[in-house]
Amino acid sequence: MPTNYDVYGVGNSLVDIQARIDDSVLDGLKFPKGIMTLVDEDTQSRVLQSILGAKISRCAGGSAANTIAGIAEFGGKAAYAGKTGVDELGDFWLQDMRHLGVTIEVPRGEGQTGACVVLITEDAQRTMLTHLGLSATLRPEDISESEIRQAKYVYIEGYLFAGDSTKHAAIKAIELAKKNGVKVAFTVSDPFLIQMHRDLFWELIQGPIDLLFCNLEEARSLTGLTDAVDCAQKIHSHAADVALTLGEDGSLLMHAGKTIPIEGVTTKAVDTTGAGDMYAAGILYGITNGLSWRQAGHLASHAASRVVAQMGARLQTPFTKDEVARLVSGI
Repeated sequence: MPTNYDVYGVGNSLVDIQARIDDSVLDGLKFPKGIMTLVDEDTQSRVLQSILGAKISRCAGGSAANTIAGIAEFGGKAAYAGKTGVDELGDFWLQDMRHLGVTIEVPRGEGQTGACVVLITEDAQRTMLTHLGLSATLRPEDISESEIRQAKYVYIEGYLFAGDSTKHAAIKAIELAKKNGVKVAFTVSDPFLIQMHRDLFWELIQGPIDLLFCNLEEARSLTGLTDAVDCAQKIHSHAADVALTLGEDGSLLMHAGKTIPIEGVTTKAVDTTGAGDMYAAGILYGITNGLSWRQAGHLASHAASRVVAQMGARLQTPFTKDEVARLVSGI
């Protein structure tokens, strides 16, 4: 069957609400800086009250959704499975993604669409306070085999493993991908998930996962090693391909037994939200649209650099086809 999608993503459907704040606001809220914390609806309301008057923007989000949106903005073809509610936030999320050309066919539920408040301090650190809402109710029944069959890759976010229903949906997507000869890409998402699911993650890495995305902190947590190359090589001994990001120092790609170092792109960081998501978009778009791994890494590095130089996880100035062609020419 011909492929109609480059990537079929599975993840949480959240409206991202970004706010620039002072450290004093974060201190008052008493949440750990620079990581994602799950909160209940009441806490989310308190957080939203605390940022009244701050500079705020919003877009359809969720980790895998950001990557899928990036792929679509590059000109790729993508589908997505995530749960939203029949409410204003749900309307906004679906309209925002479908405007990019992303196919979404998961039935909506009764209840509140999830949201992630991203508090951005002057040092560009982002503290994410997430109320999953209906996104946490994504079920295996919401995963479409007919859609997966049309994709080159299925892309799974690690955050799905924080809940039983979403974990089973992720595993169902992986099983259907393998059944239909579709490759599986997985991002571990956060070190705390590794602590919770280390054995399961290694089982997936040693089994169905074809491409693993992680940052250095996550790679160290997974492997128990320190050196970036050592970490990447240990993971690559089990997973066919590895993309290990190193922040401003670029990234390492492992493909066909080779280490491919990718340079970082110098920029002034304003907001690190979505850097890894946009990097994954560059890699996945590249390898499903005829670029070499080195070319895809070069594109991904520039995409991540551009997204951290602005507010929010979606590119305010997407790459044109001519820009992409110039970036990868001669590489």
